[in-house]
Amino acid sequence: MADNPPPQPSGLQNHMAKFSGDNYVQGWADLWNNKQENEKLPWDRGCHSIALEDLLTKLKESGEGVFANHRRRRALVPGCGTGYDVLLLSSFGFDTYGLDYSHAAVEYAKGYAATNTEKYPIRDAEIGRGKVVYVEGDYFKDDWLEKIGLSDNSFDLIYDYTFFCALQPWLRPRWAMRHRQLLAPAPIGSLICLEWPRLKDPKTHGPPFAAPSSAYFAHLSRPGEEIAYDSDGHVVADPSQKPSPVGLVRAMYYQPERTYPVGKDEKTGEVIDRVSVWRRQDASGV
Repeated sequence: MADNPPPQPSGLQNHMAKFSGDNYVQGWADLWNNKQENEKLPWDRGCHSIALEDLLTKLKESGEGVFANHRRRRALVPGCGTGYDVLLLSSFGFDTYGLDYSHAAVEYAKGYAATNTEKYPIRDAEIGRGKVVYVEGDYFKDDWLEKIGLSDNSFDLIYDYTFFCALQPWLRPRWAMRHRQLLAPAPIGSLICLEWPRLKDPKTHGPPFAAPSSAYFAHLSRPGEEIAYDSDGHVVADPSQKPSPVGLVRAMYYQPERTYPVGKDEKTGEVIDRVSVWRRQDASGV
């Protein structure tokens, strides 16, 4: 029996293949720039992450992590798109910053927030709703931080979903280091990743690029370092390596009870997504 032919690139993948190197982000911006009225872009899930909502609810009830002290905190959603998760975080009392490279995406998110904020009820009347700020910029540069008057170590919570898998794999060392730079020190600062698509074959086309849990672990444990991958696109583990002094520590890792339909097995309905929560090892801003 002949082998099944490999899947062909999608329209999104053919579009993004036209952009290389640091110009890659312009490919995403062009999709927003050419968006038609009422058109739903490929990564738009149509609602906030219920896996994130469930985690925040649990942490708030237990007073753990970013809810350890009863005060207003600051959150960041890189590649925020329409901004559903920005509004969710704001409802939990976070002053939340939604970042996108696309000017059109930022304006769209502002318009969505203007008419949909009340869909996200305030979770703590004493703290109230956090402010919502949308900012245009390249995550790996500092100009957007300067626009909003912030600097490194400024965010108590960073939420990453479809940002890791949207980036070309060569950007992953920079992705991990940038998260570390922007995250507030331990024990409060938390990077929350909803890992997807975990089970995609790494040899197939992207975006989205395959995002197994091993890739998150390898890069976030050793931010800024080049991580070895084998010829099939899988992380090569090196048990002889010593822990990186600047590495993030995985504080939580679990299968969420609820997630988006794309995060479930099409046949069984089993949740394939995983949630991981990362913190810095140190309590300083270094």
